Formats: sequence, structure tokens, C-alpha cells
Amino acid sequence: MNESLTYQDAGVDIDKAELFVETIKKITNEATPPSGVIAGIGGFSGLYSLDVSQYENPVLATSTDGVGTKIKVACMMDKHDTIGIDLVAMCVNDIAVQGAKPLFFLDYLSMGTLVPEIGEAIVRGIIEGCKHAGCALIGGETAEMPGMYGNGEYDLAGFVVGIVDNNRIVDGAEIAVGHKVVGIASSGLHSNGYSLARKICFDRLKLKANDTVDILGRTIGEELLEPTKIYSEVIFHVLRDFPIHGIAHITGGGIVDNLPRILPSSCMALIREKSWETPPVFTFLQEAGKISKREMMRTFNNGIGLILVLPEQATQEILDFLTAMDEKAYLIGSIVERQTADSQIAWAKD
Repeated sequence: MNESLTYQDAGVDIDKAELFVETIKKITNEATPPSGVIAGIGGFSGLYSLDVSQYENPVLATSTDGVGTKIKVACMMDKHDTIGIDLVAMCVNDIAVQGAKPLFFLDYLSMGTLVPEIGEAIVRGIIEGCKHAGCALIGGETAEMPGMYGNGEYDLAGFVVGIVDNNRIVDGAEIAVGHKVVGIASSGLHSNGYSLARKICFDRLKLKANDTVDILGRTIGEELLEPTKIYSEVIFHVLRDFPIHGIAHITGGGIVDNLPRILPSSCMALIREKSWETPPVFTFLQEAGKISKREMMRTFNNGIGLILVLPEQATQEILDFLTAMDEKAYLIGSIVERQTADSQIAWAKD
């Protein structure tokens, strides 16, 4: 006679999941929630009271993203307390570049078998990212999915909602010939190109995550886990004080694919090669993988995580302002009349 089965027999522990939710509620409540949160973790939905008194015509901005195979490196290092920062950054930066202030964030965490210690570390990172971005972690979902993931493996997705006044949306429409292109430094690979980076480091070079790489001055695992920079604060400062006509978040596809997303069809960007400091990790990967320059520029951010497009007369002032904010910023190019039908990016060697 067949025995009676339970959900736990199938690999899903409801009691453990409920305890985990209680832990998450506790650590979320430790952080001071931004104004507007009515109900957060634990209910059927998160509730947020939207104050639109400062806006003439408020528009909600949303984005969703993940962190890709950077999670594999976190698992190799058994270090999960920064991957949540990456998750917040990848979502928040995408709405901030259009001038939106992030309001609240939700996450989705899926594991084969729930490991509370790993889950807690991940959520603490998400909370830290939300603090940097000035938004609230208002809800999420933790799914235990036996058979979908190996032992200790997981996947993450994030969702952010922000607000911007309709007449302050930054969409690139005012970009014109003669404008200048300013790049702000990345903190490293951010969360893009990891399938190629892992292939080079762990397949071709046979490195272990804890192996030290001299050119990097630390282990390869530490370098690859450097958190993605959250740019929302610096974006809000420059939008307040400067005539910024376009902002691009440089993610997968690099400058080549992301900057054209904000350029009018009549314009192209002439980018000066070697006009910014390239972090050693990119040189290391290019040499070890024998990667072409074109492939590098389409796969990685190569040291530039954010691009601003603005009138020439404001360029030096904004460079000085960003330096005062401890940001590494560079004049990396100009907007010129479009010369080809197939590309809106050209490269100058000087």
C-alpha cells in the first residue's frame, strides 16, 4: 500500500518557508522604510501611498531585471550578501536615467531547496541596495522549486516602480549636434558579460574563485563579485543643476548598443578611444580571452557605467561637479551628424 505523501516529501518545506518569511519581515523592519509604505512584507500585496503633490503630471516608471550568471560566481564563493545590491542597481539605474525617482522595489528568489542563511544574505543585500537607491523593499516572492536548481543554486529577479513628472522625463529628444558625451566610471563588470568572463577565468585559465590575480590585486572571485554601482543619487543631483538632455545606462551590449537607444535618428556619437581609464579587469579578460576590440565593446561596459549627453558649455562645470562628488568622470566624445545608416557610434583614435 502506498504511503501518504506530503509537500515536504516532494521537496517543499512550508514550515521552513514560513520561518524564512518571518526572518525577512524582521530584517526589513530594521531598516527605516521611506514615507509612503503602508504595508510591506508578509501581506498578500505591498501597499504604497503615492504622494503626487510635487508633480504637475506624474508618470510612473517601471523596470525589471536580473543579475544573470553573476549568481554562479556568488555560489562559487559562497558569498551572497552583495548580489542583492546588483539586483537593485540593474533595475533602479534603468528608471533613474529617465529622471524617475525610485519608490519601491520587489524581488523574486527561486531556489531548489530553501537555504535560509543564503536567502537572508541575499535579502540583506537587496535592502542595502534599496537604502542606496532611496526606495523601499515592499514585497517579494520566495519559491522553493525542487528539481529546477542544483543544491544551493538559485535565481533572482527584481522589479522597481518610480515616479517622474511628465515634463521632466529625460528621453534624448533634445540631443543635438555639438553636444558633448560625458562618461561616469563603473565599479567593474557590474552584472553583464559574465558568461564570457566565467568561460575565460574558469574554463580557459582554470582559475579557482579564491585564486589571486596579480593585475587585479585580489582574488578573481572578489573582482567578479564587485557590486554594480547604483547611480540614482548622482543622476538626481546632475538633473537638478545641469541641462542634461540624455542619459544612458551602459549594460549588456556596452556603449555600442546602449548609447544609440537615446540618440535621435539624425545624430551619432563620436567616442574617443582611450579617453577614460579602463579598469584592469577588462584588460585582463581581453588578453586572456584574446577578445577583439569590437567584441569587448559589445559585451562589457569597459569602465563606463553611465553616460550623460549635454550642451558643450556645461561640460567642464559638470566634470568638476562630478569630481567633487567623488565620481570618476570623463569627456569621452561628441554628438555629430549621422554619417551611416547602420550605426550611430563611431570611434576616434585621438
